[in-house]
Amino acid sequence: MAKMIMIQGTMSNAGKSFLAAGLCRVFKQDGWKVAPFKAQNMALNSFVTKDGLEMGRAQVVQAEAAGVEPEVAMNPILLKPSSHTGSQVIVNGEVLGNYQAEEYFSRRKDLRPVVKKALDHLAETYDIIVIEGAGSPAEINLKENDLANMGVARMAKAPVLLVGDIDRGGVFASLYGTVKLLEPEEQAMIKGLVINKFRGDVSLLEPGLKMIEDLVDIPVLGVVPMSRIDIEDEDSLAERLNKRERTGGTDIAVIRLPHLSNFTDFDVLEHLKGVSLRYVEDGRELGVPDAVILPGTKNTMSDLEWLRENGLAEKIRQLSAADVPVVGICGGFQMLGKRLSDPYGVEHGGTMAGLGLLDAKTVFSREKVRTRKKGKMAADLPGWELLAGMETEGYEIHMGVTRNLGGCREIMYGQEEGHPVLGLGNSSGTVIGTYLHGFFDAPGVAERFAAQVAGSRKGSEMTERTPGQEPEQAGTAGQMLEQAGTPEPEPVFSGQDWKQYKEEQYDKLADLVRSSLDMKKVYEILEQGV
Repeated sequence: MAKMIMIQGTMSNAGKSFLAAGLCRVFKQDGWKVAPFKAQNMALNSFVTKDGLEMGRAQVVQAEAAGVEPEVAMNPILLKPSSHTGSQVIVNGEVLGNYQAEEYFSRRKDLRPVVKKALDHLAETYDIIVIEGAGSPAEINLKENDLANMGVARMAKAPVLLVGDIDRGGVFASLYGTVKLLEPEEQAMIKGLVINKFRGDVSLLEPGLKMIEDLVDIPVLGVVPMSRIDIEDEDSLAERLNKRERTGGTDIAVIRLPHLSNFTDFDVLEHLKGVSLRYVEDGRELGVPDAVILPGTKNTMSDLEWLRENGLAEKIRQLSAADVPVVGICGGFQMLGKRLSDPYGVEHGGTMAGLGLLDAKTVFSREKVRTRKKGKMAADLPGWELLAGMETEGYEIHMGVTRNLGGCREIMYGQEEGHPVLGLGNSSGTVIGTYLHGFFDAPGVAERFAAQVAGSRKGSEMTERTPGQEPEQAGTAGQMLEQAGTPEPEPVFSGQDWKQYKEEQYDKLADLVRSSLDMKKVYEILEQGV
């Protein structure tokens, strides 16, 4: 049976996911077969496993760090917020239903067997399980039937490391308060404290470390410095979503929708040389970018209303009329069509006009599509010649079906038998959409996408493009790229591919954990249990 250790935090975004991934990598490097586990995750970033089930991306990242295939047992309960008080509840990778918070909390005790079964399955297969908590264990109003923190630690008989974020201030108060709000038997399960996101001279912190150890009778296992290690962010607290200003180069604007999901789709674009990727929430921030991306969302119709209310919908239509490329992914793809219909009340109910940039319609259904796909861009791809014929892959997670009403071009096909359509575009190629999350990650796709946009920008500069004004012809994409000084797309990371880059980041994370924590003591805690 596997040995287990749990990472809990004094608050959300204290660094639990980050450190759990780091420990997964360290244990993997030391020769152990490691699995991550988070009983209940609340996040809009999700993933489809090989067997077509849905789980949170944080545990996918941790599985990658551990060098194992993600499986839904690593995250048996996923909550995807659809409003301020409600979420879609996904259990064992399948939709259980939509619940208001009070209703869900009243049913949590019924889900304990689900969590126990998933944990037992992993324990039979792996040597070590690194368990991540959620929020804080000291949320005393939520402790009954807890499936996030100490309730899981007791179930797993797992010793706990408690992480505090010093960058926000008050780390000693948060560590002390968290410990003291727990029951005595819960306090006894905390075997070590970790201070995360430290800046400066650690010698100045050392007197405080001794004081907190004396106050709570729990050793400090280490201080982790603030680092620039680049692994995926878990949720909407991600700092990258606060990037608002253009920093030079090709300007790609992602609309930060209220229910934005799977923003990890754009990580690879963010790392391309000469690309400035930013997130915008209103028309003034949007300006006149070189391309606009409408991302995935957990509530397409509600977010479409938001686009109209703040003027972004009209601004995007004006930019599209001026031949600024507009790309929609999943919910963003649905918004691009002429009409959205929700006959079963899956999201909003009723019928709503879309942005009208694609001659397509979406009908929401009760069944969620969850599948992984290998795709290939069409050979004839006006406006996106550099992407023509390129292979890609990704996954679909959506509740609607989008149909071509006759005026769309088919821009991407599945590689399986029958070659199903995976993406649509308008006749000129300035507007494209797909349900395929992660398609930018395939080798060369992001680079060529950015190079095509850069070529379009140079051509537009020569014709002084203005939103709402019909541009003059600027020549072929190849001519525009040549004029832009970029005849061939420049590879990302100086020749590395995205997967290799991520592997290097996991190794850097492991080095950080080893240098910051007393790993000998961590192994002792793991061996002794509770």
